[in-house]
Amino acid sequence: MATGGTYVLEIDVSTTTRIQVGALGAIAFEAGTYAYVGSAFGPGGFARVDRHRELARGERDARHWHVDYLLGQPETSLEAVVTFPDADRECELAAALPGEPVAGFGASDCGCEAHLIAVPDDRDVLEWATAAGGTVDD
Repeated sequence: MATGGTYVLEIDVSTTTRIQVGALGAIAFEAGTYAYVGSAFGPGGFARVDRHRELARGERDARHWHVDYLLGQPETSLEAVVTFPDADRECELAAALPGEPVAGFGASDCGCEAHLIAVPDDRDVLEWATAAGGTVDD
């Protein structure tokens, strides 16, 4: 069983909100669906996804990554997780996701425009990510 790889989080923002995101500053998020692409190759591997889930449920307060600031808001919910075990595809998937990148979000350690994408209403993140080879993580 894989302990790490790449993952895609499907995040719902229920109402338009403005959030302070670490060094990026205040960002306005329109209501809608967002897809965040991250990697989990460090210590603990996919335990990072469990940490994101805990933060989204309000069971954790510490913010380490840009996505933590988004997941820690009452206006947001973590709807689904798709994993790509043992695959280093973070930048590839972030660039290929349909939608509008949120400038700089989640991409402070690479040359990508962003790792958070505002997904058009007519696109299904789960469908897209599984078609790209991912597995839905319950």
